[in-house]
Amino acid sequence: MISGSQVRAARALLGIDQKQLASLAGLSLPTVQRMERSEGSVRVIVDSLEKVLQAFAIAGVELIADGSPSAGRGIGVRLILRNQKALPDTRSSTNTSLASVDAPESAESAGCGACSPERLA
Repeated sequence: MISGSQVRAARALLGIDQKQLASLAGLSLPTVQRMERSEGSVRVIVDSLEKVLQAFAIAGVELIADGSPSAGRGIGVRLILRNQKALPDTRSSTNTSLASVDAPESAESAGCGACSPERLA
């Protein structure tokens, strides 16, 4: 079960607006707006939801349904990092800043600037 708030969160993670998501998914803007307004599980035609999930997957974002295997519990959004270089653990008790990583290739090709190393730093 995917919720409207998950769709909004995934879109925000990519730094795209509703119109851009609609374009990436091949859907109308009102369809994306209805999806995001849904309380509880998204209420749209299954094909429309699959198109949005595919657009997110291409951009490197996976929506996790309640009960799906994940490292944690509950529902959420998981960023899938592709072509990621191994990062040394540079964290210490006094330094909690995030390390930069290479953006997923698919997010770059989708015109998604939210995943640039500068935005992740």
